[in-house]
Amino acid sequence: MGSLRWVRAGFRSAVPDEGHSHANRCLARVARERETVLRDLGYLKQAASLPNAHVICGEGGTFIHLGWTTVSTFAPIERFPLATLAVARGTPFIDVRPVTDVIAFANLPRVARDGSDDSEPWGPGMSVSLTTYIDMVEALGARIINDPRPRQSI
Repeated sequence: MGSLRWVRAGFRSAVPDEGHSHANRCLARVARERETVLRDLGYLKQAASLPNAHVICGEGGTFIHLGWTTVSTFAPIERFPLATLAVARGTPFIDVRPVTDVIAFANLPRVARDGSDDSEPWGPGMSVSLTTYIDMVEALGARIINDPRPRQSI
C-alpha cells in the first residue's frame, strides 16, 4: 500500500495538473465517499451498541442520538437512509409527529447520554433513561418501533 501511495504522489508531482484534473477530482470524490461510508458504518455500530441510542423523528427533522454524538437532518426519516437503516437493524425509533401537545413535549426531560436516570424532579434540564423517556412520550401520543422496554404479560 505504501508503494502505491508513492507511485500516486510521484505521478501527481511529475505530470502537470491540467491534463489530469478530471482524474484527480475522481480520486478525491472516491476518497470522500469512502470516508462517508466508513463514518456511517461507525454510526450504525454505535446505534447497535450504546444503551440509550435511538432515532427520533418530528416536524423539525430526524435525529440519531448516539450518546455524545447526534446525527441529524431536516428531512423526515423516510428521506434519511442512515436513520432508516439504523431502525431496520433494531435501533429504537420514536415518531413524535403524532404528538399534538407541544408544550408538554418540550417540557420532557432529555434522554441521558450514558444510560443513567436522574429521575425526580423531571423538567427540561433533567435526564432520564431511554425507557423512562419512551413511557413519557408514548403517553403524549408518540409511536414507538423497536421498543426496548421489557414486555409485560397480562
